[in-house]
Amino acid sequence: MKLTMLYSFLKTDIEEIEKELSQAIHSDTILLKDASLHLLQAGGKRIRPVFVLLSAKTGQYDIHRVKNAAVALELIHMASLVHDDVIDNADMRRGRTTIQAEWSNQVAMYTGDYMFARALNYMTVIQDSTAHRILSDAIVELCIGEIAQIQDKYRFNQSVKDYFRRIKRKTALLIAVSCQLGAVAGEATPDIQKKLYRFGYYVGMAYQITDDILDFTSTEKELGKPAGGDLLQGNITLPVFYAMENPELSSKIKKVHEDMSDEDMQHIIGEILKTDAIKRSSAISQRYLVKALEQLDALPMSKAKKSLRDIALFIGKRKY
Repeated sequence: MKLTMLYSFLKTDIEEIEKELSQAIHSDTILLKDASLHLLQAGGKRIRPVFVLLSAKTGQYDIHRVKNAAVALELIHMASLVHDDVIDNADMRRGRTTIQAEWSNQVAMYTGDYMFARALNYMTVIQDSTAHRILSDAIVELCIGEIAQIQDKYRFNQSVKDYFRRIKRKTALLIAVSCQLGAVAGEATPDIQKKLYRFGYYVGMAYQITDDILDFTSTEKELGKPAGGDLLQGNITLPVFYAMENPELSSKIKKVHEDMSDEDMQHIIGEILKTDAIKRSSAISQRYLVKALEQLDALPMSKAKKSLRDIALFIGKRKY
């Protein structure tokens, strides 16, 4: 089953979000418009807007009010991807050339900044200071997470706590805020807002850990980028932490560098896959999913609640 089938009843509203995203990135500056459109047309799961819409269903749902938060969250996510690609010097994103590869680092950075600015434009429509504070705090944490990732590159002596803190800021927080802002925009009760925030946080942690697993277990065609790319770029993920408990393998992993040959990199990936690192990482992801589902128990039964649950389970069942 495709992910989109789990929230098919939102089809019309999702199409509205797509139209709004196209309008959001429009610019009279042709270069800026083309670069933004290049990323938008690469597609994506739009999971953050979906979480906004589903969470808003727990309150007073109004697509014309809620869509502004949904578009803002997706624009922030897109902006972070553009900046990530510059930092990682990545050539491919979702099977297409990145903005920095197609144009330049300078164009990519300003395109990312433009998307951030447009996100703030959309949030001003929501006349709720709480929503603005939530979003601004999230952007601050996201930026701290980006800096932490730069500082932690090839730092093989970092702790697993550093990893969890980093993925919270880079991934889980934005998904948590998507759920929270959806509930705020839908004027759900404060208790439901808190539960949905925690649901999003736990789902986000599981989502990122799963992505880190897939970086080793999927093919380049499935990933849209080279397998093992995170480690090659110096990003130490949960499977790597577990694999490094083997002293011999740890010494090999610590020799990884960005100019390592594909043959040597594939050998290290193969060695990691022989350990229990993937199994143990998967178990941690599943623990987060269990916690996420527990947050939904107090919510009244509805299509939205079922979809939130189904999406969480779908994330847990992605192919390793």
